[in-house]
Amino acid sequence: MCAKKKWYVLQSFSGFENRVAQSIKEHIKLKKLEDIIGKIMIPSEEVIEIKKGKRIKSDYKFFPGYILINMVMSNFSWHLIRDLPKVLGFIGGTSDKPAPISEKEINKILIKLKKIGNKPRPKTIFEPGENVRVNDGPFSDFNGVVETIDYEKNRLKVSVSIFGRSTPVELNFEQVEKNN
Repeated sequence: MCAKKKWYVLQSFSGFENRVAQSIKEHIKLKKLEDIIGKIMIPSEEVIEIKKGKRIKSDYKFFPGYILINMVMSNFSWHLIRDLPKVLGFIGGTSDKPAPISEKEINKILIKLKKIGNKPRPKTIFEPGENVRVNDGPFSDFNGVVETIDYEKNRLKVSVSIFGRSTPVELNFEQVEKNN
């Protein structure tokens, strides 16, 4: 089969993207469909959040409930994917003849994923002038104001009041939390 693979958007139940992708990969291996179905992507990035004082890594999906799949669209491949559990269908085109997404769109997503890399990012975004509370380290339980943020190093400079004087302190993102 010489047809060119194109990228399609598959909708699944939200929260079941990984399970659906795994199911597709198992079908590919079992039925030797590598020439029909190529890469399967769930565009996401690893984020770090603090819950109850503990650092927890989780995946932040850019498009919850959606999977990108590079495949040759045919009646056989359409039914194979469409009939899997937790799959709602393809997005774009008509219900029985899905339309691929453009190369421009897929390249935009791939460039964004490449920029992010493998380094986990903080789930919480800070802004200068924002009030925060230090939850770890020698300044634990101090309140402060964000002065500068370095997202590359996951650090920020916080101005805390020590003995009535404003003192700048450099902290990791995990050491602070937003004041409500």
